[in-house]
Amino acid sequence: MSDFEPDARLVEDSYPVTELPLCQLRLMNDARYPWLVLVPRRHGISEVYQLDDAEQQQLWREATAVGRALKECLQGDKLNIASLGNVVAQLHVHVIVRRHGDAAWPAPVWGQGEPEPYDLDTLAAMRDQLLAQIEGLEFA
Repeated sequence: MSDFEPDARLVEDSYPVTELPLCQLRLMNDARYPWLVLVPRRHGISEVYQLDDAEQQQLWREATAVGRALKECLQGDKLNIASLGNVVAQLHVHVIVRRHGDAAWPAPVWGQGEPEPYDLDTLAAMRDQLLAQIEGLEFA
């Protein structure tokens, strides 16, 4: 696992939050949506089926636990969990809390308008809030 590196595009577009048992958790740099990305720390993986069965289950546990905590904390209307990989081939899962009337509602967030980067204070507050929500979660 020491050779794990997130794709350069993910590094450019997001901030690291924490390490989960399988995934690196990152916050997308778009303040319009509470938007996380889970990146399994496995080299050369682009599809879910390339993970073994236990890792597939772990990925789903991490995505759903983080998504549930985020949606409840931020009182979202809908939770979107998706793995596309059309732009970034490295396997990653998007976890996005949606609200009626957000900048893209009800359409998908991809390709909608221009991202609104976090300012440093809001970024730090969001990261702290995420870590507080994740702290008590069980992923096993």
